[in-house]
Amino acid sequence: MENQTLYSPTFEHDSCGIGGVIQIKGVRSHACVEDALSIVEKLEHRAGKDASGGTGDGVGIILQVPTRLLNSVVVEEGLMQAQPDANPLGDAGDIGVGMIFFPQDNLKRQMLMHKLERICARRNVPFATWRKVPTNPDILGKKARDCMPAIYQALVTRPSNVEAGLDFDRLLYLVRREFEQSATAEGCYVASFSSRTVVYKGMFLVKQLRKFYPDLQDSRC
Repeated sequence: MENQTLYSPTFEHDSCGIGGVIQIKGVRSHACVEDALSIVEKLEHRAGKDASGGTGDGVGIILQVPTRLLNSVVVEEGLMQAQPDANPLGDAGDIGVGMIFFPQDNLKRQMLMHKLERICARRNVPFATWRKVPTNPDILGKKARDCMPAIYQALVTRPSNVEAGLDFDRLLYLVRREFEQSATAEGCYVASFSSRTVVYKGMFLVKQLRKFYPDLQDSRC
């Protein structure tokens, strides 16, 4: 009998595992991040690893821009001054976050940082500060540790003449693409650049993701 469904055996193939968690009432919650990390940790059978068993082929999480966390840490880390009765970076939708993997070479990194700052200035995107993302390299396998990039967040704010949401994200996409055209050849990788989402990723085993990035364990995230 001829198959009457949309399914075909030819669709079967090996692929990465993926999971999603939402809060249907739209309430931001660290519990969502915890649940998503739990999904990651239960997908070990979908993750590859090297022969030593210490380095994974890639694990990550995409989440809403953690507005509360970022507004707090830029003050705690001395990157920005606290604003009376206001968030130093702005409210949800006002903050753009570029998650960028730079070369470890300090001179190359500084040149690439200045390049992105110039692109932002040319496109009238206010550049707030660079933040070195807290990490825990000691938990990594040797291969991942040997090629680990310098991980920074480029924090920008929404121009007053640009609407929050899709309009701001379109502008950040243009900034990202212009930067990537030359930065990729210099060993630089942009994991994400958005006002709505941010990506934390790396060459981890599934249980290493939350341990490598302290941000993901912070209740403000």
